[in-house]
Amino acid sequence: MNQTICICGAGTMGSSIAQAAAQAGFTTILFDVNTAVLEKAKAAIEKNLQSLTEKGKISAAEKETILNRFQFTGEINHCVADVIIEAIIEKTEAKVSLFNQLSELNHSDTVFASNTSSLSITDIQKNVVHPQRVVGMHFFNPATIMKLVEVVKGEQTNDTVAQQVYDLCKQMGKTPVMCKDAPGFIVNRVARHYYLEAFKLVEEGLADFATVDKLMEASGFKMGPFKLMDLIGNDINLAVSQSLYDAFNHTERFRPSPIQQDKVAKGELGKKTGKGYYQY
Repeated sequence: MNQTICICGAGTMGSSIAQAAAQAGFTTILFDVNTAVLEKAKAAIEKNLQSLTEKGKISAAEKETILNRFQFTGEINHCVADVIIEAIIEKTEAKVSLFNQLSELNHSDTVFASNTSSLSITDIQKNVVHPQRVVGMHFFNPATIMKLVEVVKGEQTNDTVAQQVYDLCKQMGKTPVMCKDAPGFIVNRVARHYYLEAFKLVEEGLADFATVDKLMEASGFKMGPFKLMDLIGNDINLAVSQSLYDAFNHTERFRPSPIQQDKVAKGELGKKTGKGYYQY
């Protein structure tokens, strides 16, 4: 296996995808224009691998081998790979701009995958050079642990490209599911109500955050909705809700919660800011 994977965006999701790729044996480039974000990602990956070593899941030699597969860079010119996965800001224009910059550096056969959780793959590929090689590759947080990946085919995505990404997911030890481009894909469309109905319970004064979480966990969910939103980030979670609300022509069932809008306005985004529905 000598394929190179480049991940653009070294935030929580990007660094987690990069670690998953390197652990699976791929030469891995992690790119971010923000040096501080890149350094933080590098430290987090090293810490995660050290933890796996201490738990006996990988040997010290394996840890070094995995780290040696990495290239951390702030230079876009270094982003030359067989597969590029973007995990940058959830704005179509930003993703299109990045892919077009990368198209000048890469072969026309390079696969451009977007980790978007809510934007249309069809809309992204409309303005990208060689749109047939653009595909959705939606990982779940944390990508090192969560097995599911939604492989999303836009209107112009080549079947061979979609299959290539599906196979790549399997090589990474993931469980891929092929789906067509639609608002929220499969998981986010169904899961939206896990969050929105939880908000309604709180809005109506029927329960508080901790009670809802406790009961959902007691019924078999690994994490209650409010803990999960704090982990994901309220800004990201709200953006997905807003995206589905817009995509479904403001259908009431997808209306974002004012509680979450208030949290985002106050900068209480969850774990990454130290406060969300809980204190960290």
